[in-house]
Amino acid sequence: MKTRTFLITGASKGIGRALANQLSHAGHQVVGIARNSDDPYFPGTLVSLDLGDREQTEKTLAGLVSRYAFDGLINNVGLVRPQALGDVQLDDFDEVMRINLHSALQATQALLPGMRNRGWGRIVNISSLTILGIPHRTAYAAAKAALVSFTRSWALELATSGITVNAVAPGPTETELFRAGNPLGSDGEARYLASVPMGRLGQPDEIAAAIDFLLSEQSGFITGQTLFVDGGASIGKSTF
Repeated sequence: MKTRTFLITGASKGIGRALANQLSHAGHQVVGIARNSDDPYFPGTLVSLDLGDREQTEKTLAGLVSRYAFDGLINNVGLVRPQALGDVQLDDFDEVMRINLHSALQATQALLPGMRNRGWGRIVNISSLTILGIPHRTAYAAAKAALVSFTRSWALELATSGITVNAVAPGPTETELFRAGNPLGSDGEARYLASVPMGRLGQPDEIAAAIDFLLSEQSGFITGQTLFVDGGASIGKSTF
C-alpha cells in the first residue's frame, strides 16, 4: 500500500480525530487543522487555525501546500447554531455557512492544483443526516446539504482527473460534542436513539472507517456519492 498524505479539517476531536488515528495507524501522513493545536498526542502535525478567518485560512493553506504534497482532503470542520425557525439570526446563519462552506471551498482550491498535477486525489466532504430534515437546524442542515451539492458538482468537474469527490453523512454519533448536549440517559439522547433503527449511537471509529475507504486506492471508481453512515436512520424507523 502506498503511503499518502492527507489534510483533515476539524481534526482534534470526534470523527476527525478518529480518522487521523486510523490513517496514521495505516502508515499515512496526517496533517490536521483545528482551532486549538495544543495536543502532544495528535498522530501527525496539528495546525492551529480559525477557519472562519478567510485571510488567515488562505495564508495557512498556502504554507501547508508548499510543505506537503497532499493526496487527499477531508472537509470535516463544522459549526452548528441550533435555532427555531422564528429565532434564526442572519449573523448566526452567515457564520454557519462561512465555517462549513467557505473553509471547504478554500481548502479544496488550495490542494487541487497539486492533486491535479499528480493525477490522483481524494476529497471527502463530511455532510450530515440532518440534510433529510430536523427541527432547529435551518442553517446547519442547509450548509451540510450544500456540501452534498459541492460533492456532485466537483465530482463531475474532476471526473477525468484521477480525483474522486464523495461525501459521508453521519447519523447521531457519540462524540464529545454530542455528549456535551445529550448526557447519558437524557431526553435528548432518547430522542436521537428513537430515530435510529439499530437503537444505538454511531461511534467515531465507525464513521472514520467509511471515510477511510473512500480515501483508499480501492474506491477509485466511486465519485459524486453520499454515503449515509447512520444505523439505518436515513431509510426510516424500525417497526420492531
